[in-house]
Amino acid sequence: QVHLVESGGGLVQTGGSLRLSCVASGRIFGSDAMGWFRQAPGKEREFVGTIRSSGGSTTYYADSVKGRFTISRDNAKNTVYLQMNRLKPEDTAVYYCALDPYNSSGYRDPHEYDYWGQGTQVTVSS
Repeated sequence: QVHLVESGGGLVQTGGSLRLSCVASGRIFGSDAMGWFRQAPGKEREFVGTIRSSGGSTTYYADSVKGRFTISRDNAKNTVYLQMNRLKPEDTAVYYCALDPYNSSGYRDPHEYDYWGQGTQVTVSS
């Protein structure tokens, strides 16, 4: 059974930073692609970024967070991180990590991910 557990969310002022963590258990982590998504109230879940398991852990980001957010992974700890800097009120959402065991090319599509965490709330005050 695969489990993903996010942590690190909270309340921060505009311009501040947070680092989210996602710990995976139940499978060998190093071969999986990991994604971060977010969902604000009344909106669909949207892609934030992904880190692949091949190609030197290549990362891809949504345009809205590019240059502000950074994804990294520590395979020894079965953990993926989302460093969020220069946060804006529009970044307020529940953030989810997700695991894609097939490193699918459609990494922006949440349906490509087989496992999800429970989410962690990020609130950015103006």
